[in-house]
Amino acid sequence: MITRLTLLLAAALSLSSAFAETKKLLVVTVTTGFRHSSIETAEKVLAELGTKSGAFTVDFVHQPEGQPKNPGKPPVKGEKETDESFKAKQDAYSTALAKFNEDNKTWGDKIKAYMADKMAIDKIKDYDGFVFANTTGDLLFPDRDGFTKLIEGGKAFIAMHSGSDTYHPFRGYIDMLGGEFETHKAQVEIQPILHSPGHPITKAVPMGWKVFDEIYIIKSFDKAKVHGLLGLNAHPNEGTPGYFPVSWCKEYGAGRVYYNSLGHREDVWDPTWKEGTKDRKNSPEIAHTYQEMILAGIKWALKLEEGVSTPGNIP
Repeated sequence: MITRLTLLLAAALSLSSAFAETKKLLVVTVTTGFRHSSIETAEKVLAELGTKSGAFTVDFVHQPEGQPKNPGKPPVKGEKETDESFKAKQDAYSTALAKFNEDNKTWGDKIKAYMADKMAIDKIKDYDGFVFANTTGDLLFPDRDGFTKLIEGGKAFIAMHSGSDTYHPFRGYIDMLGGEFETHKAQVEIQPILHSPGHPITKAVPMGWKVFDEIYIIKSFDKAKVHGLLGLNAHPNEGTPGYFPVSWCKEYGAGRVYYNSLGHREDVWDPTWKEGTKDRKNSPEIAHTYQEMILAGIKWALKLEEGVSTPGNIP
């Protein structure tokens, strides 16, 4: 009887410990610049990864409604277009642009108030980590320096794709992340180099793995300061020699940072997106591998997984 009770107690304590160790992630998908269509897919996948793994729970800071639509580039006169017709287009564009600028100022004030509420340090300090899933622009945090200090103090930070196209003027964020978006060209298939095949984040990536996506050109990057995971030794589109990072991780004070520049396309995130249609460029297996990288990257950043992450491993 004593043995049975002891085993039951041990099982109960083990279960209790497992629940106690579940980490809390805050996923931010707010954008003040370009907004990716894959964001909703990313939100779904991140929530599923947390539920299925049992490693973390997910709360979201979603985009509030009402963002005005940019009218885009000014009209260009067609070869056979009359001056009168082109002037009408120019006038319509000017009117639309003026309205957008006015609405965008109101939107900016709304975002600032929204983020002051959602991202106040006192409200987010108990999260174990933060994910920027395809964020863009100035996110108007009420205390952006306080946010990076949370990471430096031991929190996890994970960013995908345009998480590097975020907070460009705030060098504290760029230094924490390890690089920033500069530009990109047409979507293309790449076969990235595996710099650290034994690392928990990339151990699921098979040799010769290929992926079709929008490949970022990164600036403000120092390979001596990060642990490289995926990269290219030539420009993804032009083929010119040079080093082009795709994914890395790094220590930041007592915290950990993981970045993966892939994730523009829905079919990189989700193996079921438009399955069997011509719109799908990546196989379900490619999306499964991406998900495994993201899950392992989150767990590594949360210190649930260990791996040698010494900087300077990129040749």
